[in-house]
Amino acid sequence: MLSMKIRVGIVGGAGYTGGELLRLSLLHQSVAIQWVQSESNAGKPVWMVHRDLLGETDLHFTATAAHDADVVFICSGHGSSAMVAAGFHQSVRIIDLSQDFRLQSPPDRTFVYGLCEVNRDAIVAAHNIANPGCFATAIQLALAPLAAAGILPAHINVVCTTGATGAGQSMSRTSHYAWRDNNLSVYKPFQHQHLAEINSTLGRLQPGYTGKIAMLPQRGAFARGILACISMTIPGNAHRVYDLLAGYYSNSRFVKVTNEPADLKQVVNTNKCVLETATDGDDVMIVSVIDNLLKGAGGQAVQNMNLMLGLPEDEGLRLKASAF
Repeated sequence: MLSMKIRVGIVGGAGYTGGELLRLSLLHQSVAIQWVQSESNAGKPVWMVHRDLLGETDLHFTATAAHDADVVFICSGHGSSAMVAAGFHQSVRIIDLSQDFRLQSPPDRTFVYGLCEVNRDAIVAAHNIANPGCFATAIQLALAPLAAAGILPAHINVVCTTGATGAGQSMSRTSHYAWRDNNLSVYKPFQHQHLAEINSTLGRLQPGYTGKIAMLPQRGAFARGILACISMTIPGNAHRVYDLLAGYYSNSRFVKVTNEPADLKQVVNTNKCVLETATDGDDVMIVSVIDNLLKGAGGQAVQNMNLMLGLPEDEGLRLKASAF
């Protein structure tokens, strides 16, 4: 256990994920936020961008990242993290929330894939973490126990719906209120970028697995959260699914397994994942629900930091969902 406050810096702190990392860090008893970088908002009080933080902090955005941090969260856009990470001394622990290091590390640093419930031992020993994607987190948490048992079938269907915050803060036609409200659409069918990291994890857990995940992502008319509905046929083993999931996550602080209906309001504003199972003969359904900005991004990043530094896994993450 560390006796001094962990000095934290946040690169790209003006986005949705940066805002959640700020909120979580302000609640974290072992953390002191050193700086929050945002070139486009340099000099502004943090609360002018993240208005929920009015009265919670006197921090101002900085134009550049400083070097007086023990842990740096990188919330930059995909493709820019390598250059950002290279600017920090090797002693600085980096948790990157882009997809840049999820499949391979750069030459000068080793990144561990930060799916906490699957890679816990490696995360505890790690110095740098590649935080998983939001869809990838929801889907992998549902499938990992089946892969570990070696019973993943050759074909898996996934229909997953995410809220508007999954598209980030930059305006586009499909994030505009007039388009999103009372609307639903599929995007990137069978081609989503998170499939690569999902397949990598499942291939490690079930060696030789080369099955197809038919993933159909949807844009939902709500702000935050992901619901992934996963269906497959597992001859002879469908009846084992609930017990496999419940056993795999029996000691998990954040993943809960149920055979009752799962919904987004159970998890939004928390670092929790709820997994619902149902079977019909050899057919299996698993519903996975998470908050895309917390368990799918900033919350899991803080969970990774806690594991790396020997802190209680749920420190700064003891959050309750708002049911109404």
